[in-house]
Amino acid sequence: MDADYLSLDEPSLSVHRAARCPRPHNIEETGLDTYFIADLVLKHLHHLGNQTLAQLSKNVCLPGAVVEPVLLMLRKEARVEAKGADSGGQGIRYALTDRGFSAALDALSRDGYAGPAPVPLDDYARLIRAQSVSDCSVTSADIRRLFQNTVLEESLIDQLGPAVHSGRAVFIYGPPGSGKSYITRQLVKLLNGPIFVPYSILVGGSVVAIFDPEFHHPVNRSEQDPVHLMDGHDPRYQLCHRPEVVTGGELTMDLLDLTFDADRKQYQAPLQLKASNGMFLIDDLGRQKMPPLSLLNRWIVPMEEKRDFLHLRAGQHFAVPFDMLLVFSTNLNPLDLADEAFLRRIGHKIRFNTLESAPYLQLWAQVCEQYGIENNPEVTRYMMTELYPMQGSALLPCHPRDLLSLVSDYCRYRGEPPELSIEAIRWAWKTYFVQFADER
Repeated sequence: MDADYLSLDEPSLSVHRAARCPRPHNIEETGLDTYFIADLVLKHLHHLGNQTLAQLSKNVCLPGAVVEPVLLMLRKEARVEAKGADSGGQGIRYALTDRGFSAALDALSRDGYAGPAPVPLDDYARLIRAQSVSDCSVTSADIRRLFQNTVLEESLIDQLGPAVHSGRAVFIYGPPGSGKSYITRQLVKLLNGPIFVPYSILVGGSVVAIFDPEFHHPVNRSEQDPVHLMDGHDPRYQLCHRPEVVTGGELTMDLLDLTFDADRKQYQAPLQLKASNGMFLIDDLGRQKMPPLSLLNRWIVPMEEKRDFLHLRAGQHFAVPFDMLLVFSTNLNPLDLADEAFLRRIGHKIRFNTLESAPYLQLWAQVCEQYGIENNPEVTRYMMTELYPMQGSALLPCHPRDLLSLVSDYCRYRGEPPELSIEAIRWAWKTYFVQFADER
């Protein structure tokens, strides 16, 4: 069940979710210090210029009841001044004074973050636990519905289902082209959603950006009145589909720790933190620049203790919940990548195999239909009895899509409608498979 299967506008469901992140009604309920909020307001005024209360509330993602007393304090300290009513009738505009401009620069020199207000680390940790992937119930009916239009062996389905239901790490291996990446990327849809994702968290006095539009996709774009509406969830969080973070051979160890932009003076969360309450797929394991064992050892403590340890530039260490469906996928022999002690820590190890003739032909017919190509039994028989034995290649799930896309390319080049012919499949075969000079 992915979030698309849920009735997202159901009132009872909305109330239940909002209760996880109640809207703050005053400064104390934000968990933030008054002076921290004041610095954030100054940064926004520095970057954006004159702002009304409504505009500031929207930009810092805090209700007017929180922002207004901060503005009052800044006016008393002569760091902010009122510039008269907005021409659009939106209220009084606020601007920095000379003293406020200096204060904003000082705040930016300490921490360059100037986005939505962060949430305290403790609040974030409680939320991650409340939205845990371990609480997602996955049934046999769920996974069969997900893969109802996919050619997949029953035994494989009955391995994948319990693995996702467990919320534990999964190790997937098998030959290239056996469908590992495609099938694995569908598994995130089995995690009940949606979830709340904060824009950022506050650790000590430093802000760590969490929300990443590459991975976090809001379920709707409905907006709330940031000034007057006191109901609904805390606007410092976005309601999103569960994230799917995928990385492959480009993964380096520094992407698994906090990154600090020295020019902008801002922290960015590591990939696993952005994958919280979702799925983190490490594809092509063994193809990274670092030794596989170094990468795998990075996960031993988080997998066992369900928490990860990160550190700020100044050396301060802190713990964050480690809650996600962690999936390792590789074309290599698992025993060449990790020792048995590590593999024992991963309860679910699932092998993807090549296909037998019957499921392969079923998949072939399915892909023919997708490409709008009539499945010619004579050509299919020629491929199975002549071409495959001559090539000595196993039947892989990737072959129908790849070969039929080449058939389509060939026919379009000739100005003909896509058609499965002996000539077309021979051309596709020769183009697709690598052959040496002495091969015919």
